[in-house]
Amino acid sequence: MNSNLITIVIATYNAGKYLEICLNSIIPQLNNDIELVIIDGASKDDTIDVIKKHQKYISYWISEKDKGIYDAWNKGIKVATGDWIMFIGADDELLPDAINKYINLLANNDFSSFDYISAQNEYVNEDEKLIKLLGNGADWKLMRKGNSAAHVASLHHKKNLFEKVGFYNLDFKICADYEILLRKKDSLKSYFLQEKIAKMKVGGMSFSVKAIKESYEIRKLHKTIIPLLNNLLFLRDYFAYKLFKIRKFV
Repeated sequence: MNSNLITIVIATYNAGKYLEICLNSIIPQLNNDIELVIIDGASKDDTIDVIKKHQKYISYWISEKDKGIYDAWNKGIKVATGDWIMFIGADDELLPDAINKYINLLANNDFSSFDYISAQNEYVNEDEKLIKLLGNGADWKLMRKGNSAAHVASLHHKKNLFEKVGFYNLDFKICADYEILLRKKDSLKSYFLQEKIAKMKVGGMSFSVKAIKESYEIRKLHKTIIPLLNNLLFLRDYFAYKLFKIRKFV
């Protein structure tokens, strides 16, 4: 593969039900600056059939057993040739013109020293109704208390970030994308693009009690805040989640 500006990495496992929609949101936006990589975890459904159907648009794909999404992402990082790496879930979608928004941003500004660029995600329910917009950037004042950046379709600089702080920590199954951004602490150089880039559906593990617990452990690991405040944030997030679940069924 030749060098590209952006590598899009999709991790899949038994995702045939969603992958077609995801790819249909990406493929019309592909150009010579973009490469598409799919890392599959040895799916047993029709995921591979969907991949083969769109194979001419895919720069690299592999299907083999892995240790979860972050293991797949780490494999994607190793084969990526792009200066920037974008991760998209198999059940997520790029919004129209999303890639052009990033390309125009990168073409008109010097981000060569930056680690991370994030934008906004539409968080929708099963009926595609907008619940809320996610994403306020990766400013340290916010990140030290919780992941304020919308992770879907954000850009990670391969050299400035991964080659300096390493790969995703497989000990974390849900929030390793938050943990890796904390490794540089307040020296993380980030930019927030106030544009809607991607759509993610309700129901994923990123909004769960397990995710709240992992975020707590990550803040504790990196000592981003004092223990008392960390405990209070855990309780706040836990009860906010419970309230959301109650409202969902009322």
